[in-house]
Amino acid sequence: MMKKVYKAHILFTKEKDHFEVFENGYVAVENGIVVGVANNLAELNAQCPAFNAQDAELVDFGDKLLIPAMNDMHVHAPQVHNQGVAMDLELLPWLQNYTFPEESKYADVAYADRMYRRFLHTQWLFGTMRSVVFGTIHTESTRVLMKLYQEAGMGALVGKVAMNRNCPDALCEDVDSYIEGNEKLIAEFSDDNGLVRPIITPRFVPSCTPELLKACGELAKKYHLPVQSHLSENTSEIAWVAELEPESENYGDAYNRYGLFGQTPTIMAHCVWTHGSELELMKRNGVMVAHCPTSNFNIASGMAPIRTFLDEGLPIGLGSDISGGHDLNMFRMLVYAIQVSKMQYQQNHDKAFLTLPEIFWIATKSAGRFFGKVGSFEPGYEFDALVIDDAVLYPSEYSLLHRLERFIYVGDDRQIVHRFCRGKEIAEPKA
Repeated sequence: MMKKVYKAHILFTKEKDHFEVFENGYVAVENGIVVGVANNLAELNAQCPAFNAQDAELVDFGDKLLIPAMNDMHVHAPQVHNQGVAMDLELLPWLQNYTFPEESKYADVAYADRMYRRFLHTQWLFGTMRSVVFGTIHTESTRVLMKLYQEAGMGALVGKVAMNRNCPDALCEDVDSYIEGNEKLIAEFSDDNGLVRPIITPRFVPSCTPELLKACGELAKKYHLPVQSHLSENTSEIAWVAELEPESENYGDAYNRYGLFGQTPTIMAHCVWTHGSELELMKRNGVMVAHCPTSNFNIASGMAPIRTFLDEGLPIGLGSDISGGHDLNMFRMLVYAIQVSKMQYQQNHDKAFLTLPEIFWIATKSAGRFFGKVGSFEPGYEFDALVIDDAVLYPSEYSLLHRLERFIYVGDDRQIVHRFCRGKEIAEPKA
């Protein structure tokens, strides 16, 4: 059994309104799971006597910060080549002119391997240890991505994308082929405890016929798989869904009618224009929101009402959404999310803007629940962690909380010196 005790300045958010701070604290980890966190070894032994810290390897990180690793809850891996390109377009022309042509290239498995290695390496650099990922319609290229995550030791739910209408012929796949390809991946990556698993992924309602949406719902139910898609991102998209699914009460209901809205764990990206009956349905069904602030600005979608979602008790995480978003650094998403909420505060002073503990909690513990017990250093949680060496940011002049805040706002990947996923230190993957 692997027993380790890590010593560092430990910061995490057990609750959304404040940080737990252990200056020169200790966290005990056994077989990748946190068994205790304390201010000193005596306190640690009292907390978990069966662990016996004296028998564990002690790893002392000195004056460095130890925090939970990042989770990217909505990202399009095959769009890595388009990152930062065509940022002056709205959603639908951006899809037609840039995104779909790029994703068509993933019919070539060698191209997929090259680009996915680049993508994964960048995620590693920025300390993203878990992701909810869109692939493409291509089964073999999606398999390549899943194998790369497995080899790296990083966690991911990876989706072979479902599309059979309103898309180029090269990205159109009939229902039977979609089911067959998905079942191949499901069979290969079937370990319920595996770090890399499939997720059912209808791109969005406009790209899927009712037959395909029904097949997606049936696969999710049959194999107890989670679901991801896009919801209420853009007003023109919402109007289009209303035309395509006239029997649905709202966009969310269009998914709900096919078993794709909380019948199994579900995450919906954006939700910029979610309110009223759609919001109530999400609450009832426990659907998670993936908030993607950079993408919402770049594609002129709007500002998602995250304070409302938080106050209503909706599960929330943060997503980079490249290449609608332009940045894979999830720490930047914390900054952008706070900035968006401050703009909303200017419009409506009844809605307080997000605080640093709230957005850190959203990015770590709240997002992490989609993977199980991830995103905190409480006992029973998987040890997903980053060690931050902020020596170049003048740490002696600041409190521990201000050191963390400075790293989030002005630091970068050079300060992340160790990365852990489920207790294992993750080495740099080949780009």
